[in-house]
Amino acid sequence: MRVATWNINSLKARLDRVLAWLDAAGADVVCLQELKCATADVPTDAFTAAGYETAAWGTGRWNGVAILSRVGLADVREGITGQPQFGGETEPRAITATCGPVRVQSLYIPNGRDTADPHFPYKLAFLQALAADAAKDAAAGVPFAAMGDYNICPTDDDIWDIDAWTGTTHVTADERDALAAVQAAGLDEIHPRALKYDRPFTFWDYRNLDFPKNRGMRIDLALANPAFKDAVTDAYVDRNERKGKGASDHAPLVVDLDL
Repeated sequence: MRVATWNINSLKARLDRVLAWLDAAGADVVCLQELKCATADVPTDAFTAAGYETAAWGTGRWNGVAILSRVGLADVREGITGQPQFGGETEPRAITATCGPVRVQSLYIPNGRDTADPHFPYKLAFLQALAADAAKDAAAGVPFAAMGDYNICPTDDDIWDIDAWTGTTHVTADERDALAAVQAAGLDEIHPRALKYDRPFTFWDYRNLDFPKNRGMRIDLALANPAFKDAVTDAYVDRNERKGKGASDHAPLVVDLDL
C-alpha cells in the first residue's frame, strides 16, 4: 500500500500535475494541503475518473485540506477537537478519514509568519490541540498517520542553513517542543530518504533559485502510531515532482506499507 502527503499550493493551478502524478506514482491514499479552493470547487469528478474517492474541506482562502483514496473512504472528520480559531474563523487545516486498513489525517499547520505575529501563538495553540486530538487515533490500534505540512523543521539539519534562520519561525524551540508534544501522544516520525543529495528536503522557495541550489527545508512530515510505522517498507521524498514549469514549492512525501 502506498500513502503520500503533498502540499500542492493551489489545486486549481496544479490539477493537471496532481492527476499526472497520481497516475505515475500509483498512490493508494494521498493527503493534500493548501487547496486554495472552496469545498464545492474541488474537482471530485476528475479524481473519480482517476479512481479516487475524495474528502475535502476548504474555504477558497490560503488553506484547505483533502484526502484522496482508491481503497475506500469512511468516517471522515473535519478539524480537530479543541481547534483554535484565527480571526474568528475555524480554518480548514485538518481532515481525517479511514482508508481501507489505515486511518490518515491530512494536516496543514499554521505557518506562524513571525514570532511577533499573532499567527505564531495561534500555531502553537493549534499544535497543542493536535497533540490531545491525535492521542485518540494513535491509541485506537488501527494503523494511523498524521501527515502533512507541519511548517516546522524538526532539527537544525532539516534546513539548508540554520544560521540564516535562527530566531525565525519553523526552527524555534517553542515550535519544536510543540511538535515533540504531538509525538509524545503516541506518534513517531517516519524518516524518508532523499532521491538526490544527502537531505530529504520537502520545500524549496520559488525565489533566489532555491530549488536548483537545493536550499530547502524538511517541513512536510509523517507521524505514525506503531501499527502504521511497523508496516513501513520504504519512505522517500519525490523531489522530481518539484521540477519543471508550474510545480508546487513542495514535493510529495511517499510512504510504502506492507499490511
